[in-house]
Amino acid sequence: MKFEDYRYERPNMDTTKKRFTDVLKRFNEAKNIDEQKKAIDEINAIRFDFRTMATLASIRHSLDTTDAFYEAEKAFFNQNGPLFSQLNNQFYAALVKSPFRDALEKEKGALLFKQAEQSLKTFSDKIVPQLQEENKLANEHQKLLASANIEFDGETYNISQMSPFMQHRDRAVRKRANKAVMTFFAGHEETLDNLYDKLVKVRTDIAKTLGYPSFTELAYDRLGRLDYNADDVKSYRDQVAEYIVPINRELGKKRKARLGLETLYHYDGIDFKSGNAKPQGDKDFLLNEAKKMYRDLSEETDTFFSFMTERNLLDLEAKKGKAGGGYCTFIPNYDSPFIFANFNGTKHDVDVLTHEAGHAFQMFMSRHHDVPEYLMATMEASEIHSMSMEFFARPWADNFFGKDAEKYKFSHLSTALNLITYGVMIDEFQHAVYAKPDASALERKAMWQAVDKKYYPERIYDDEPYLENGNGWQSIMHIFAVPFYMIDYTLAQVCAFQYFTRSMQNKEAAWDSYVTLCKAGGSRSFVDLLKLAGLDNPFKDGTLKKVIPTITGALDAIDDSSL
Repeated sequence: MKFEDYRYERPNMDTTKKRFTDVLKRFNEAKNIDEQKKAIDEINAIRFDFRTMATLASIRHSLDTTDAFYEAEKAFFNQNGPLFSQLNNQFYAALVKSPFRDALEKEKGALLFKQAEQSLKTFSDKIVPQLQEENKLANEHQKLLASANIEFDGETYNISQMSPFMQHRDRAVRKRANKAVMTFFAGHEETLDNLYDKLVKVRTDIAKTLGYPSFTELAYDRLGRLDYNADDVKSYRDQVAEYIVPINRELGKKRKARLGLETLYHYDGIDFKSGNAKPQGDKDFLLNEAKKMYRDLSEETDTFFSFMTERNLLDLEAKKGKAGGGYCTFIPNYDSPFIFANFNGTKHDVDVLTHEAGHAFQMFMSRHHDVPEYLMATMEASEIHSMSMEFFARPWADNFFGKDAEKYKFSHLSTALNLITYGVMIDEFQHAVYAKPDASALERKAMWQAVDKKYYPERIYDDEPYLENGNGWQSIMHIFAVPFYMIDYTLAQVCAFQYFTRSMQNKEAAWDSYVTLCKAGGSRSFVDLLKLAGLDNPFKDGTLKKVIPTITGALDAIDDSSL
């Protein structure tokens, strides 16, 4: 069965509620553990059904945001998702109070019960209207960005399709392309300010209603963070400022020399004077090369990628009306990961294909779990799978890029270092925002200017008041839709660096560790997953410092001045 044949049917909420509450009643009245286990399996089946339909609606809406049917279905789940969460939390409340809890923990794993207790803190019937409003506002941001029609050199493009021009060899083209994109955002500056203000305030209201001191603590619990808190994250950010920011500054000097420029401006998003690395072909070429790569990499990846391609579980091309960005999700009742991307002819296409394939591979390898919470790891652990897959794919760079392979390898490593800085900057901005939720739009812009200066002290905006005035955050989907998520990319990047190092020392052992991590899915907490895979904890002093020499050494081994 192919993706287009996967059946979608809007759930009847009255029927779903009755079915759920009937089984939950049997769970509560069970006389022994076997009766409770049977009830848990039935409840999980209901949860899989609801998640399957919600996921199909979300995917098909993002594939075409102008499709009125799936826009209405997405709105349905925005409204009814919180109502289903009410049912789910009733199950969690019963689960943690079960007289057979000890035996159930041995059967289902202790993490489910810890997550249930954490989730109970993050939900109350009182906040359902606010959750519905939060969903609606976050969706408005996605739809606004997807609606962009940017006029450039006589043609009309969406934001993703503008990327090749923003990375053009000709500096004048880069400047004009950036200006065209920024003109779109500047035209919606006030709308985006107001939208974010509403989001910050409704999230803060939700947190206060639930008894949290601020949304920050609630966000950490929502993200399932059991092993660390905001103080740990601040300490980690300090390490990034100490070790990564100076390296990025030196890489900036080398890039300036390669490009023959006296000053690097914000629109100089190009690594080499001859142009950034470009894939040797279009979407079909890349997909064919990916098939070969995953066939050669391992038996597991060959089986996985054949499954994905045979069932049309990848949608990769940028199209009018398609939502921006890239993601991977899982459709439970069909045991199917799904990869969504917006190819634009740049090296980003290979990055996103291997990155999202890492997510999909983890979901495919852990699809055997019968507990919905275990199908996907918590967000910071999930990004280890994706970012590490980028490094496992590195030996095949020649196939994707040909003569530009060395360019790609250099850019991939330098971009990974920059991603850590970028993610940490966004995280610090969000901590500042939610510490002062009543701040004005101007105050939030000043917060962004402060972190921008801290982590990118040499960045210069050339005649672009929109960015100079502290609006660079407005285009970042994660800030609107998944607050505090960006730090997860950076933590995972540190772990992926470890896999890069280990694969050079013992490729088989590194791959075996990675497969073990993927199979575990979300059955363990972040730190426990690291222990299972034998990875060093990014929060621990010395971990970041330890991985840096391998990365800088690999960069130094490439003569970038000749590229």
